[in-house]
Amino acid sequence: MADDVRDLPPDATLLPARIHRARWPHSSSTGLPMFLTLLAATLAIALIVSAGIARLFSGSLQRILNRIVAPDLAGAWHRYVLFALYVVGVSGGVRVWSLEQYINPSDPKATPLVLTRERWVLEVYRTIIATLQSTAWMLLVVFVFLLIAYVVARGLELRAARHGSSAPGPAPANDR
Repeated sequence: MADDVRDLPPDATLLPARIHRARWPHSSSTGLPMFLTLLAATLAIALIVSAGIARLFSGSLQRILNRIVAPDLAGAWHRYVLFALYVVGVSGGVRVWSLEQYINPSDPKATPLVLTRERWVLEVYRTIIATLQSTAWMLLVVFVFLLIAYVVARGLELRAARHGSSAPGPAPANDR
């Protein structure tokens, strides 16, 4: 056994093998820290992508909400939709059920997947695409409902203007 921790190979664990395997039965000595790093990286990537999308669509969303909703409520609705955008982006981008394959394979007899450089690239790509896809669907639903609300509000405005101009005004005074 090595006299100093610095003499150990980088993948060595300081715990005896049976204790280490008893605590983490499906991970190698470097598997769990690598998994946690991947989880943190996918969370950070999903947050960054969601923030970029939120910044990209924030102005449009604010203008539409100012047009449809009362001005005192538009700000609150804007904050809520941006919050929902972050939640949907992160929950769509960080696919925990798919990341579990690195610590608990679906087949108990199979060994867990190893995080190689190629798998890292693939997971980063999947995170970006999944975040974009989930936020795109959310924004599509929001904008469809806002479009419907705009059409209804515009129709009510036109109807009120039409009825207002053809409504009988005060009777003209007779100059007798």
